[in-house]
Amino acid sequence: MDAISFEKLKEIEARLVEVEAGMSDPAVAQDPAAYQKLAREAKEIGPIVDRYRAYKAVLQELTKVEEMARVETDPELREMAQEEIHALQQKRDGLDAEIPILLLPHDPNDERNVLLEIRAGTGGEEAALFAADIFRMYQRFAERNGWKVDVVSVNQTGPGGIKELIAMIEGDRVYSKLRYESGVHRVQRVPETEASGRIHTSAVTVAVLPEAEEVDIKIDPKELRIDTFCSSGPGGQSVNTTYSAVRITHVPTNTVVSCQDEKSQIKNREKAMKVLRSRLYEVALAEQQKAIASDRKSQVGSGDRSEKIRTYNFQQTRVTDHRIGLTLHRLPAILDGDLDEIVAGLIAHHQAARLQASGAGPSPASAARAAAR
Repeated sequence: MDAISFEKLKEIEARLVEVEAGMSDPAVAQDPAAYQKLAREAKEIGPIVDRYRAYKAVLQELTKVEEMARVETDPELREMAQEEIHALQQKRDGLDAEIPILLLPHDPNDERNVLLEIRAGTGGEEAALFAADIFRMYQRFAERNGWKVDVVSVNQTGPGGIKELIAMIEGDRVYSKLRYESGVHRVQRVPETEASGRIHTSAVTVAVLPEAEEVDIKIDPKELRIDTFCSSGPGGQSVNTTYSAVRITHVPTNTVVSCQDEKSQIKNREKAMKVLRSRLYEVALAEQQKAIASDRKSQVGSGDRSEKIRTYNFQQTRVTDHRIGLTLHRLPAILDGDLDEIVAGLIAHHQAARLQASGAGPSPASAARAAAR
């Protein structure tokens, strides 16, 4: 680890001491907003300081054992010292690789909830059925992580398929784990209606947007056109009898969102506004990223929704993520929400790309393979 990183770690450690002292201040304890701000900072920098202190302890112990091995005359004790040196060197190297990743600039969006949009693409009814499978996969993954899934709107097809679905997913660091799911998910399987047993290829488009708060996106009410209409589809006696569904159009960008999931027009309007804010926030982020070429190089894939990111092959029970070259032969478990291995590989790939852009770290591909192992 270089001297610059050590100096930065010293500063972070000193800052953590200040933050912990501030949290112990009785005056701060009586101010919930101030206390929560310090608590969030402590949670963010605490792991960095823990690794830094562990790194210093390993270096001190390594120096002591190396000196012991140098002066030791007993062959058996010297061999034991060499074994301990090897173990300490492995710990040092592991921390040496981990700490630079922790020092990477924190993406504020990682803590956000997300707006998940799933749309059936090419493939007709088979694509709609696969869209339903993909949504169930994310539902199961959310359950594993203790997240809440709230459907905003859904356009279903006859035999259990989904033409389009929008859902909010709320929980701890949702965006940090789902951000790389955006793109085209391709399925290769024999449809139940295919008598000849031919394999069909269909596609589903997934978009993951960080939830935008009102402070992020200022929307002038004068720029909105709000229409109400009767809900359609299953829902009981209120369907087609009350104008509870809401359609909101942001006139300057011609962005249209609608929600009819709730029986209450007010709740549908609140959900639709969440979707609208998130879509406008995504546009603002995209414009910002285009202006920063170096930051774009650190992204996983192009971010283009037309990009094929993953293939699900049912005959071979295989899932392949094309961005990181990861292939897993356990498709049923993955469709049941076991996405941890894929998510870890994508995060490692992204982090390695950022490290490589800064002139350090392994290649993104090797980092992704190491994370998958």
